[in-house]
Amino acid sequence: MAAERDADPGLFGPRSVTWQLHSDPVMWIAGLRALWLQALHPVAVRGVMINSNFRQDPWGRLLRTADFVGTLSYGTTRAAEAAGARVRGIHRRLRVDDPELLLWVHCAETDSYLTVARRSGIPLSDALADRYVDEHRTSARLIGLDPAEVPGSVAGLAAYFDAVRPSLAAGPDARTVEDFLRRPPVTPVLVPAREAIWRRVTALAYDTLPPYAHALYGRPAPSPDQVTHRLVATANLLRCVPARLRWRLPPRHIPRAMDRLGHDTRPDPYAYPAPYPLSAPASILEGPGKA
Repeated sequence: MAAERDADPGLFGPRSVTWQLHSDPVMWIAGLRALWLQALHPVAVRGVMINSNFRQDPWGRLLRTADFVGTLSYGTTRAAEAAGARVRGIHRRLRVDDPELLLWVHCAETDSYLTVARRSGIPLSDALADRYVDEHRTSARLIGLDPAEVPGSVAGLAAYFDAVRPSLAAGPDARTVEDFLRRPPVTPVLVPAREAIWRRVTALAYDTLPPYAHALYGRPAPSPDQVTHRLVATANLLRCVPARLRWRLPPRHIPRAMDRLGHDTRPDPYAYPAPYPLSAPASILEGPGKA
């Protein structure tokens, strides 16, 4: 473990829940769920509509978001702090740095990552789920929030959503985001792939939303058990792609972190015992599909 002691582990490091959880491919579904949920805040989504080019460059926007999350999760402390500074600068320049709106975006993202991960079969204990939420107060600081004002537990996150729900609505901007998420613009040659793959994945992400979100979008909530079954099946299919191949796709944050810290820092949310002692007793248990 000399490499881990000598090199910069970044903001979270291999002993964190974040390090293990964010390595799983189900995080892509979780990211889409976050977009569905974030669109329900009328003021926040209005800012996106005014200041974002997501309709002209949808894939670039998604990849830049993934790169930011990957840098915070696996990059050096210097790289993560620099990425946060760039985001804060953009927020200030576009005047979308209202703490209330930043808190909504942060909480929707954190809740989506945690909810989808647990429902997909990653067996996080309640204590580790709380630890994950608490770890992401660090992420909140990097986008310009006071960590003391950010929920630090699953219960705190739930209380936040209870408080903000009266402010949510599926207005015209949310409908624009909905149309985009269901049918993003692609070149003609990619239309079959969009219809065969993308629409199923984004529909699954939508189905994992909480019941109040389904009500706001005006669609009946699907059976939770059926959604969980589909999510576990889809996640396990994605996990069939070897990690060494998935992680070497751009932007390659995990391989670079392992090069920096040593191969023993390889994240694995299903390892038993865990690669590092996340809790006592270990709570990253058994294997995939244990919903």
